[in-house]
Amino acid sequence: MTITSTVQSILRNYEGETPGVKANLARMLMQGRLAGTGRMVILPVDQGFEHGPARSFAVNSEAYDPHYHYQLALDAGLSAYAAPLGPLEAGADTFAGQIPTILKVNSSNSLLPAGPKTQAVTATVDDALRLGCAAIGFTIYPGSSRSLEMFEDIAEMRKEAAAKGVATVIWSYPRGEDLDSKGETAVDVTAYAAHIAALLGAHIIKVKLPTDHLSQPEAKKVYEAQKIDVSSQAARVRHVVQACFNGRRLVVFSGGAAKGEDSVLQDGRDIHAGGGNGSIIGRNVFQRPRAEALALLEQLVGIYTA
Repeated sequence: MTITSTVQSILRNYEGETPGVKANLARMLMQGRLAGTGRMVILPVDQGFEHGPARSFAVNSEAYDPHYHYQLALDAGLSAYAAPLGPLEAGADTFAGQIPTILKVNSSNSLLPAGPKTQAVTATVDDALRLGCAAIGFTIYPGSSRSLEMFEDIAEMRKEAAAKGVATVIWSYPRGEDLDSKGETAVDVTAYAAHIAALLGAHIIKVKLPTDHLSQPEAKKVYEAQKIDVSSQAARVRHVVQACFNGRRLVVFSGGAAKGEDSVLQDGRDIHAGGGNGSIIGRNVFQRPRAEALALLEQLVGIYTA
């Protein structure tokens, strides 16, 4: 595999990292139809844990089968497939070496009673090594009263993963007792959450697309005084990328809840225009019929290659 100059330039931003981590980042960046471009489209399928099987897969019953997601990611020419331990184990032998995988090592569930948002560690770095994964994935909830525990957990796991040559992807989703629904996707809060993930050592940062809402009063004063442009989605993407060490870390944006094809593609255009590294898109893909999902992914990948 010849690594392109674009990917080499990205890898140089990870100064001090082990060769193994850089090799695994290169695996993902040199995979599929976006190979070598510095852009990524990743298929994440952890929604069964978070929302339950029927809510996740009943609309497209083929998606109950973990092999379906491996094959979908392969056929669409995606950069990687992310899932919890069970689904990856269910296809690890059949699909060994065919597509980079990301082991989601912590999860929550919708059966929990109301309370502080947190996640349980459900897999290990050694599981990732055993399954040949390129990276571990870990969710943090900045804003939760339990967030400091999550920060400590990923700090330790990230250290172990790096020592063993495995990259780290952090899902950084602001949630907490003092954050309302508008605050969870406010541009100031999203940029802050992305920055926290970078500070924790994430090699790839996953956040939701932010709105133009400003949630923190003290931050709002700065945004207004410094005239930070948050007027368009592309501008907000650009600001989040800036918050991730001025673009020195890979940033991908969540597809969010199921929505229309036009909205999915417009999100891709805005991420591309704002300098984001790509999309990590789950429900908007696997909840569609296979042929429709592949057609949508072909268009989305096409946006990032334009």
